[in-house]
Amino acid sequence: MVGTEKHDPVTGQMTTGHEWNGIEELDTPVPRVIIFFLAATTLFSIVYWILMPAWPLGWTYTKGLLGIDQRDVVTRQVADAAAARAVWTDRIAAADFAEIAADEELMRHVRDTGRTLFNDNCAVCHGANGAGGPGYPSLAAGAWLWGGDPQTLAETIRVGINSTHPETRVSQMMAFGRDGILDREAVRSVAAYVRSLSGQNLSEADRARVAAGKEAFAANCAACHGENGRGMTEMGAPDLTDDTWIYGGDERSVYTSIHSGRQGHMPHWEGRFSPADIKLLTLYVGTLRQGKP
Repeated sequence: MVGTEKHDPVTGQMTTGHEWNGIEELDTPVPRVIIFFLAATTLFSIVYWILMPAWPLGWTYTKGLLGIDQRDVVTRQVADAAAARAVWTDRIAAADFAEIAADEELMRHVRDTGRTLFNDNCAVCHGANGAGGPGYPSLAAGAWLWGGDPQTLAETIRVGINSTHPETRVSQMMAFGRDGILDREAVRSVAAYVRSLSGQNLSEADRARVAAGKEAFAANCAACHGENGRGMTEMGAPDLTDDTWIYGGDERSVYTSIHSGRQGHMPHWEGRFSPADIKLLTLYVGTLRQGKP
């Protein structure tokens, strides 16, 4: 309304008539640069909707004039990568373990690709560096349950341990205490003897139990672990004379293993890994002990 317009005395611009605590709002126009960018982004959106897949249509979507499909792009990229990878994977599939280990170029691929396979599938149990953990054997210690040569490692990876594979390796330690085979004192005696095999410092009471433990060990444990406790790869029984323990080598852990038994599990990878990938993983696991993962 004429006569009600008010100008700001400092800038000379008109005000909107709105006032807050003595502060009046200027009637400032929208900057042209904002209008430009709004127009440009609107134009870009329209062009993008026309050229590219954009709008969902229930069970399908607008394809766009360019016909670009990211699924096809990814599929093509995967195929290209597989073709490039086949140059050296075919060589690994055809060569034996000794030939691959002697070829530094192939071993570079083994370390790079094997690390990815291991981290994606095995590290969750065995650790990123193969050091293992409670209930999971260390692959870097060289204390193999079934043997550490490449052929044996490859077979373990292929069929697993106590897995669902029809040819799985099978291993179980009996629950000598829980099943009443040995009484509590006999279990403690065997535990003391087992700990003595690895050179642990025993209490005076445990030292007094070693002789009886040795006798009970010979009668109940030597069939799997060997007369000297050095283990038997034919049975998947660990060496008890070293300082590598799967479930712990302290007094309580050893007692629990003897009393309640143990049964580990490793899934089989045949059917999930190709034969070449099993070879890769086998050779990579071999590098963990060398400190060159």
